[in-house]
Amino acid sequence: MTDASQADAVDRDRGSSFAAEMERDSEHRQKARSMKPLRRLMPFVLAYPGMLGAFAVFLVLASTLTLLLPAAFRLVVDCGFNGAANSAECEAFSLGEGLAGYFIAGIAVAFLLGLASAFRYYFITKLGERVVADLRRAAYDHVLSLSPGFYASTRTGEVLSRLTTDTTLIQTVVGSSVSVAIRTIATTLGALVLMVVVSWQLALMVLALGPIILGPIVMFGRRVQRLSRSSQDNLAEASARASESLRAVETVQAFTREPEERANFARAVEATFDVSLRRIRVRAVMTALIFSVVLSGVIGVLWFGAVQVEGGHVTPGAMTQFVMYAFIAVSGVGMLTETYAEVMRAAGATERIMEILAARPDITAPETPAHLDQPVAGEVTFEDVAFSYPSRPGETALNGVSLTVKPGQTVALVGPSGAGKSTMFQLIMRLYDPTSGRILLDGADLRTLDPAELRAAIAIVQQNAPLFGGSVADNIRFGRSDASDDEVVAAAKSANAHDFIAALPQGYDTQLGEGAATLSGGQRQRLAIARAIIRNAPLLLLDEATSALDSESEQAIQEAFATISQDRTTIVIAHRLATVRRSDVIVVMEDGRIVDTGTHDELIANGGLYARYIELQFGRADEHVPA
Repeated sequence: MTDASQADAVDRDRGSSFAAEMERDSEHRQKARSMKPLRRLMPFVLAYPGMLGAFAVFLVLASTLTLLLPAAFRLVVDCGFNGAANSAECEAFSLGEGLAGYFIAGIAVAFLLGLASAFRYYFITKLGERVVADLRRAAYDHVLSLSPGFYASTRTGEVLSRLTTDTTLIQTVVGSSVSVAIRTIATTLGALVLMVVVSWQLALMVLALGPIILGPIVMFGRRVQRLSRSSQDNLAEASARASESLRAVETVQAFTREPEERANFARAVEATFDVSLRRIRVRAVMTALIFSVVLSGVIGVLWFGAVQVEGGHVTPGAMTQFVMYAFIAVSGVGMLTETYAEVMRAAGATERIMEILAARPDITAPETPAHLDQPVAGEVTFEDVAFSYPSRPGETALNGVSLTVKPGQTVALVGPSGAGKSTMFQLIMRLYDPTSGRILLDGADLRTLDPAELRAAIAIVQQNAPLFGGSVADNIRFGRSDASDDEVVAAAKSANAHDFIAALPQGYDTQLGEGAATLSGGQRQRLAIARAIIRNAPLLLLDEATSALDSESEQAIQEAFATISQDRTTIVIAHRLATVRRSDVIVVMEDGRIVDTGTHDELIANGGLYARYIELQFGRADEHVPA
């Protein structure tokens, strides 16, 4: 298969996978019509019973004090203004002489309420921050454990959107909205009970408004949740689009694709805005309906209450107390409408996060894994291995591959693009499992090993190997975090990287930035080689490790490889055939099969694919190939 056709196949697979993902998201949007997804946050919340208990205590205290305030104002009106100061009830709650004593009592209640509310806010906000931090860590830890097949159907921009935007929504709800909702429910229910105690006739009139208020909340709230889910999906699409373009900004600019990329991002942003606008309209209609009904009903109740006061059936203080309770109840319902919409948005966000946590890796450690003998010798055996990528099940990447790489041997894999060379590396590292056949390391089937133990025995240098933000030394230590400064320098020297590192502004402490974009391709590759050298693993995999180097650097690296390969098994992928001249065995691959093996001289004598490659690269197959 040619590179172009293979790339087209990959693009088609990604397109179909993305379409399938969008279809699944559409299904989830229709199913997400309740707060049930929020239940899955409970293990994260219940992990902190101390903070949860403190919040509950101060919530009860704050709610109780909130309900005491109207009673305090009743005393002010009935005892201070209405001339009943000598009654037993008035004398029991006065904190001083005359009218001032009742106001002092009210101020004391308000002061205690402020303290209780502050502690309630502190503990629930701290709990919310802790829960979301744990949720982000759990989600990130989990996505790192997922197999490459997961990322073949899910874009990294989508995953990052769920780790950031969705968790921020959850943070708002757990740390604020839920607290407000619980406090509001407690005070509203308490206010309703006390309204009945003060005047059951007026209370019945207010309660009659309940079904009229709750109907729009439930009906519109479900629609808000669906629109919120859709809004988050569109935002994730915009983030993924921007992430792809920015990671390849040089390519975008080189092909003058800026107008198209701006237009694509603009469409994604506008789609997000359109869904958000629909959500805003729904919430605006819901707010208008609820407040119109509530305020009209409250005014009617107050009218009836004024008639009761005129008739002497209710004291002015009791009416003041009832009005304050009614205000607490009505404002609580209004706050619940806002909070309900936020909670429903968080339910959609929680569902998206839980989808990630529910994804299962294709590659896992067995319950009782086998262990490699120490020290690891590094013998690699392929036994009739066949393999197809999960995203392309109808296309065979490897077919009947059998190969044994002996300990300490250097084996080169050569062949056209798409022949299966990199696939063999992925199978050796157990990023995938073979469709059939098996792969052994020192006689142990890779599927019986813990992937972490297996990969600890392997060092790899990839083609265009990625580097990370941080210093030069940090990137070399990525191969082994406990390496000393002397070991870092020694690895850099072996990789022919020490001289250019020493010329950097801060030497090994120079910050490289994202992707080390300020370094040349050859410099980045030499750092990747140093990273593999410092790992000091018994099995070394080199995937076009010298492809980005100039001839002089390549010669120096070849000499370094000759040294470090002496006591370890090395498997090399190379298209520049001069780099594999010193290999013990050269394996020629085509269309997922091994078509020839031997030394350089043997393969030249046999003719065939290897000889044709030599002829294409150096002119004649029987000419001397430079070592």
